[in-house]
Amino acid sequence: MTNNDILRRVRYTFDFKDNEVIEIFALADVSVNAEQVTSWLKKDEDDAFITLTDTELATFLNGLINLKRGKRDGEQPTPEDKLNNNMVFQKLRIALNLKAEDILEILDLVDFRLSKHELSAFFRKPGNKHYRECKDQILRNFLLGVQRQLRPNSAEMDSE
Repeated sequence: MTNNDILRRVRYTFDFKDNEVIEIFALADVSVNAEQVTSWLKKDEDDAFITLTDTELATFLNGLINLKRGKRDGEQPTPEDKLNNNMVFQKLRIALNLKAEDILEILDLVDFRLSKHELSAFFRKPGNKHYRECKDQILRNFLLGVQRQLRPNSAEMDSE
């Protein structure tokens, strides 16, 4: 999944308008404008499409954590320069304040089965012998499950 795909899916899942996306970036102490947001949300084939960098997506997800959980005291986390699916999954888990059981229930909504041990492997440090790389399919199913949980009557993004 590309960073732009993730942003589109998160925006749709939470029904964020463009101005709300701008506010989420602001919660992570970064200023973006409506033109940037619109360009990130365009389809890849569109001439106005701009690729969302890892740092920009990390900033958005940090802002989402601040929106959902409240800003923590002191210095804000520095957005990562390099993101992978495990990090995106972890940030979404933190933002939504999910425990393993909650994530497994969300994945059940899309008929995707994982064991608790398989799930915990995604949240381990990369050097850990039980660490496992989170593939696009797992992240996509998780995002779809969250969408079905929050917007049960929507099917628009299901087919993308």
